[in-house]
Amino acid sequence: MTSLVFGIALSALLSVTSLLIVLLRVSPLTAPVPALTSFFLSVFLSTISVSLLLLLWAWKRVPHHTWDTGKIMSVSLREAIFLGLATVFLLLFHLFGLLTWWIALMIFGVFALVEMALLQ
Repeated sequence: MTSLVFGIALSALLSVTSLLIVLLRVSPLTAPVPALTSFFLSVFLSTISVSLLLLLWAWKRVPHHTWDTGKIMSVSLREAIFLGLATVFLLLFHLFGLLTWWIALMIFGVFALVEMALLQ
């Protein structure tokens, strides 16, 4: 498991670094489509990798379940992907000028309800 966590931590470092490079070096004025695509992709990947590490750590600390390492990893990965998708949808709504606080709550609420249905 330690090599798996090390690989996830390395991918988190690389994805956060790519997000910083996109934020600091890519100009959306010269190439708007590749800049926005790389921004959303790097936000998605960095959100997934960082939240996967945090969710793995959190699910290992929950004392009342009897899950093995594979189940913990699959649940954490699914939750991290949902969190990444919700973050990208939130940013897209903000980009189009449609984001309000209740729409943000509804976006995260939909993904939370889907996850609670799949967690059974």
